[in-house]
Amino acid sequence: MSSLKAFRVSDGCATEIVGSSVALERQLQTLVEGNMEAMLGIRFLASEYATGRHRGRIDSLGLDENGTPVIVEYKRSRDQNVTNQALSYLSWLHDHHHEFESLVRGKIGADAAESIDWSNPRLVCIAGDFTHHDTVAVEMIGRRIDLVSYRVFGDVLTLQLVASVAGSPAPRRGREVAPRVPSAASPKSVQQYLYGSPQHLQDLYADLDEVLLSHGDVQKEPQLHYIAYRRFKNVATVRVQPRNRLLVVNLKLDPESVELEEGFSRDVRGLGCLGIKDGVEVRIRSGEDLARAGDLIRQSVEAG
Repeated sequence: MSSLKAFRVSDGCATEIVGSSVALERQLQTLVEGNMEAMLGIRFLASEYATGRHRGRIDSLGLDENGTPVIVEYKRSRDQNVTNQALSYLSWLHDHHHEFESLVRGKIGADAAESIDWSNPRLVCIAGDFTHHDTVAVEMIGRRIDLVSYRVFGDVLTLQLVASVAGSPAPRRGREVAPRVPSAASPKSVQQYLYGSPQHLQDLYADLDEVLLSHGDVQKEPQLHYIAYRRFKNVATVRVQPRNRLLVVNLKLDPESVELEEGFSRDVRGLGCLGIKDGVEVRIRSGEDLARAGDLIRQSVEAG
């Protein structure tokens, strides 16, 4: 975080604002918990949650916009084993599906509790700074971890995504609760739809994927019904419709700020669609459509 500088500009003269850490770790935690969805795209569930035999308290529990359980841990200054601490709490999460689901049901509702994605829980570690060794370590651990550094400049709080690892689903353990088995046939995943698509649609998706991932720290995280691309929050979600020979891309944009085009882009607020729900949907059928969508994609990424 030391590379981030802030300046106050007055009459063409720039004066550096010296950044600092919060005085107390609890201040940082309270601030983030009170604004977690706006800052991180995570719905806040609980603070200082006791883990029983795991001998600790999870700083914050949440549920992200893809329905994934999230553990958030804080350190006022440089990381002091915050990553190891979060990993130990992940063990509690794997053993307490029902308890977490009950918490979600009480805070958010039954629908959210029934649709939790347990495949790859997420850890978010927020600290004043991280070392090079920290960023290397999270790559080696192979779990889904975000390292976020913060700095305070007067009344401005900055967050910087230092490292983000998509990880891979943890192997199932004997004590883990088995996933629900739907009474009807399981729905096809977006990956299955993609693999079963005509070659031109697969090629079009590969081009879209390249465009989205070309924007710095954007991460790709496949979900059941869509592929999410995110920074702190989702900036795009992609669905594949082989029957209609198109890609449906939802972007985190204010529809009022976009000139919508019939058959190409539309306002999806209030429609309850999959993926990003309160933004702009773009329907991509060709390379020409992808080029038309380029500026909208850029705006969504920059807003994320």
